Amino acid sequence: MDTTEERTEEQNLPYSVFAKACPSRATLEHVTGRWGGLTLCALHEGSLRFNELRRRVDGVSEKMLSQTLHALERDGLVLREAQPTNPPRVDYELTPLGRDVAEHLKVLVDFMESRMDDVLAARTRYDETRDGR
Repeated sequence: MDTTEERTEEQNLPYSVFAKACPSRATLEHVTGRWGGLTLCALHEGSLRFNELRRRVDGVSEKMLSQTLHALERDGLVLREAQPTNPPRVDYELTPLGRDVAEHLKVLVDFMESRMDDVLAARTRYDETRDGR
């Protein structure tokens, strides 16, 4: 099947992330993967240059950040804007769709941060029961 036929088939599917061929599954993976989610949340704070973004998303390699930004740009969530300066300057910011997605992610991030004491206590209980066997 050529690319045009694949796109037509994708557009005619009922969108369900549970369906193997659904295009929403790949986008969900881009958004909820470790680097995608952190990148979107970092850009929710405002436009950033590549190295600013890399410093903000502690632990991401240059290669992974570049791949993440390409995937998010392709999905229409991030806008890459090259400035005609010397040296060249590239800024990344959220599109309106990306902002909507980031706002939902931010709610989840805030919730998880507020419940980390409960998560850590659960981990301790789990580890104690596993070690006690």
